[in-house]
Parts: sequence; structure tokens; C-alpha cells
Amino acid sequence: MIREQLQDGLWKQNAGLVQLLGLCPTLAVTVNITNGVALGVATIFVMMLSNISISPIRNYVPESARVPIFILVIAGLVTIVDLSINALSKPLYDALGIFIPLIVTNCIVLARVEAFASKNSTLPSLYDGFFMGLGLTFVLIILGAVREIVGNGTLFQNLHFLIGDKYEFLTIQLFDSSDGFLLAALPPGAFIALSALILFLNLVNQNR
Repeated sequence: MIREQLQDGLWKQNAGLVQLLGLCPTLAVTVNITNGVALGVATIFVMMLSNISISPIRNYVPESARVPIFILVIAGLVTIVDLSINALSKPLYDALGIFIPLIVTNCIVLARVEAFASKNSTLPSLYDGFFMGLGLTFVLIILGAVREIVGNGTLFQNLHFLIGDKYEFLTIQLFDSSDGFLLAALPPGAFIALSALILFLNLVNQNR
């Protein structure tokens, strides 16, 4: 079952490329790899904990109050993530802006809680949250890398926000930022890059 969930999360039902869930933060935040990694890890954390919180109580939640209770649990977990990022890295917190609190309304979190955790036991729900979040994180990282290179000519910019100021030297300047393609750094560039990834996924699936 783990293998099936792994394949679903990373490829067959990838949240960003197949289910097309959570597109707002996916398109807005992924201006570099650092933002993609941070949002992806935060989403994995929220999805795993929300799934294993909902699954044990699924048989005790009234049908009429199901969605409000799910959202309340997710909101509590997102608040923990939001405050933690603010405490650990203020520059990263400022860079991600409103999109961390908006994980509460991210379709992918509520969708997996509703579709999987509310119908399955705790351990499979844990795997589902992890693999679905991991699949989305890979998409965020790839989009961030493409947009960062094409739009700004850098790689791993601001990575020291995540791992400490002494690693600021890890930022790679591939070419002068003034020679970058501005469209790639803007939301339309994110649409184009995401479309290219979806095209690649569909071509691979057709040729298998």
C-alpha cells in the first residue's frame, strides 16, 4: 500500500500537476527554490498532522459538522507553522507573506483530509499526507528553480534564510540579473512553467 501511495503522491495523482490543487501559492510563491522548499515543507507538516489528527476521530465527528471541524484542526496546525517560521526566520516569513496562513484554505489539505483521512486508519493517512505533500514540494522546487534561473540568473538565492547566515555563499550567480527574463519571475511565467511541467508529465504517461 505504501508503494501505491508513493506512486499516487509523486506521479499518478500529483497535487500540483494532476489534481491541480493549491495553485495560488504554487504560482505566487515559487520565485526561487528557497520559497518552494519552505512552502513545501510547511505543507507536508500540515498535511501529515491534519491527516493523523482527523483519522482517529473520523467515526465520532457528526456528518453535519465535518467540514468546520476539519478546518478548525487544519487552522490550528497552520498557526503553529506560521508562528514557528516567524520565530525561526523572519526574512523567510516576510518572503512567504500571506501564503503560509492561506494553507488553511489550500484545497489540497482539506481535499486529502476529506477524501482519505476521514475514511482510512491513521498509518495510511500519515503516508498519504507525507507523499501528497512531497509530490507538491517537488513541483514547487522545480518551478522555483526554473523561474529563479531564467528570471534572475541565480540558484539557491536566500537559501541561508532556511539553514543559517553562514551558508549565504551557497547562492550561485549564473549571469547578471539584469539579463534575466522578467516574465519568468512574474505570475504569467509561473503559468508557462507549470504548463510545461504538465505537458512533460502527459507526454511521459502517453509513451509508457
